[in-house]
Amino acid sequence: MELEVIRFSSSNDDTLGILRVNGAFECFTLEDEKRTVKVMGETRIPEGRYQVKLRKTGGFHNRYGKKYGSWHKGMLHITDVPNFQYVLIHIGNDEDDTAGCLLVGQTATSNLGKMKGFIGASGNAYKRLYPQVLAALEAGEDVWITYRELL
Repeated sequence: MELEVIRFSSSNDDTLGILRVNGAFECFTLEDEKRTVKVMGETRIPEGRYQVKLRKTGGFHNRYGKKYGSWHKGMLHITDVPNFQYVLIHIGNDEDDTAGCLLVGQTATSNLGKMKGFIGASGNAYKRLYPQVLAALEAGEDVWITYRELL
């Protein structure tokens, strides 16, 4: 399975993008801003291709297990990102909800000018994306995510 994040708008605080699954639009994304020097919890990951695996430990895994029950089998973990660890795909609405992770949502509000980027209906987007990726992983498929910039 191939996931692709196409970043289309970046501000001093956040980055908006779209997520495609096997070439088809799936949802909007929000990440931290680009920085030339990484600041922990405040920097988006670099462009590139990374493998996605399930992470079955940690705080997010425990919270999502309680929130979603047996439907949730582990966090979508973007692995082997240089100088980053525990990069996850999860719910959230703005840059305060991410520390380098990828947030997903069904709607997006511009981050141009002095506006702060925002994605809405994040839970709904996650509930649509997660089962697709989980099914691929459980079937033994490799899942990859590629980050590209249109900026």
